[in-house]
Amino acid sequence: MVEEEKLKVPAEDLEEDEPQGESGGCIGMALYWFKVLVAEMHWSFVLGVVIVYGISQGLGGALNRVATKYYMKDVQKVQPSGAQFYSGITSIPWMVKPIWGLFTDLVPIFGYHRRPYFVFAGLLGVISLLSLSLLEKLHLPLAILLLTVGSAGVAIADVTIDACVAQNSSFHPTLAADLQSLCALSSSIGALLGFSISGIFVHLIGPKGVYGLLAIPGGLVLLVGVLLNEPHMPNFNYRQVSEKFVSAGRAMWMTLKIPNVWRPCLYMYLSLALCLDINEGLFYWYTDSKDGPKFSQENVGFIFSIGSVGSLLGALLYQYVLKGHQFQDLLFWTQLIFSLSGMLDFLLVLRLNLKFGLPDYFFIVIDESVHQLVNRLKWMPLLVLSSKLCPRGIEGTFFALLMSIDNVGLLSASWGGGFLLHILNVTRTKFHNLWLAILIRNCLRLVPLCMLFLVPRGDSNSSILITELPSSDVDNEISEANNIELVSLVNGIDIDNQKEAF
Repeated sequence: MVEEEKLKVPAEDLEEDEPQGESGGCIGMALYWFKVLVAEMHWSFVLGVVIVYGISQGLGGALNRVATKYYMKDVQKVQPSGAQFYSGITSIPWMVKPIWGLFTDLVPIFGYHRRPYFVFAGLLGVISLLSLSLLEKLHLPLAILLLTVGSAGVAIADVTIDACVAQNSSFHPTLAADLQSLCALSSSIGALLGFSISGIFVHLIGPKGVYGLLAIPGGLVLLVGVLLNEPHMPNFNYRQVSEKFVSAGRAMWMTLKIPNVWRPCLYMYLSLALCLDINEGLFYWYTDSKDGPKFSQENVGFIFSIGSVGSLLGALLYQYVLKGHQFQDLLFWTQLIFSLSGMLDFLLVLRLNLKFGLPDYFFIVIDESVHQLVNRLKWMPLLVLSSKLCPRGIEGTFFALLMSIDNVGLLSASWGGGFLLHILNVTRTKFHNLWLAILIRNCLRLVPLCMLFLVPRGDSNSSILITELPSSDVDNEISEANNIELVSLVNGIDIDNQKEAF
């Protein structure tokens, strides 16, 4: 990144362009705010945030999600339980994000900490997605491998831009919140646009054609690596890398042994793992079942876009209404409502909505909106709690570790849901036991209510981690290396948010 002294912009230059009164309107204020960020940081960094968060993760992630569902169903012709299992495999690169973070912080390449990793991530995305698009009759294992490689490219780019954001936030503390707003805004707008057009593109050019288009975001990530303004640091001593890796690992292990840390970590894992993911079975029923709604690709994309709006509303509701409440109270009510909201799927599969005079399309839009809103409300307290479990000196990497633990919980839920669909014999053409899978899933969502004692009392303003790491060489080495910079790793889960379906 650029040095602090190079980033100074005379205040009068910015004041001249500041919108006066209401004449500029919202668009004028937004453009002015964007111009301030470009002037204070560097245009290449701001461009990198927009490309990685907005185009690669937001728009590209939305297109990839819908395309992969149809690719598994229509091209590879796998069963719902198989599709559920394979979606878990492709998410594995997001579970090792602390490793990517340590590499980009500790191991420079040709004197650069960030640029080579953007180039590498872009190459992974371009090669894997073009291969999926152009190669005919790919065997399923090779297709899964290519999808996993593409996912790794997005994960590496995500971790690298997170490090850049954290570094710029430390240089410009007054703009730290603005940087997070830029990240969230770019991701939300990209996802909304991506879901809105995903169904249309899948219908017009098929899922393999969409994979070809997704090589463009990968190429743009590569371009970020070429354009990013980063100081060159030659003559790096690579002999210290292994020692710093060991030091970071020891510090994280010491922290995990603290009761105030491992107990809420256990709750977060179990609360996610017990919410079995059977979305692939529901997706097959929505689109192929003789007795189902038979939604088109365009309808599926639009429904996902409505869900992303619900997720955004959930984040706003937490920020302005609920963030001051106790963690245990919030988690109790959101988990309870999350279980009850799952009964909307139950009513839909049994076709009870038609008996009440509610059309399928109207009902599923409500279902998806409520699901995403409640899921976001359930997730936000866990994110805040995770940030409070991180000790000083290893905040970023430990937060990445917590996010990886949560991703393992999501993987467990995905594979557990696939196993449930398999034992209930829910296939491409048989859905008579799908209602039972939904009922079992909803009942298991209630189990985390019995484990809330693992979560400490407190709210977003409380200090949870009372016990700190003892002073040691581990802390000193990490602090001196200044190698822990990852702070904003929320998008790797939102997801996906990348794996959430109806």
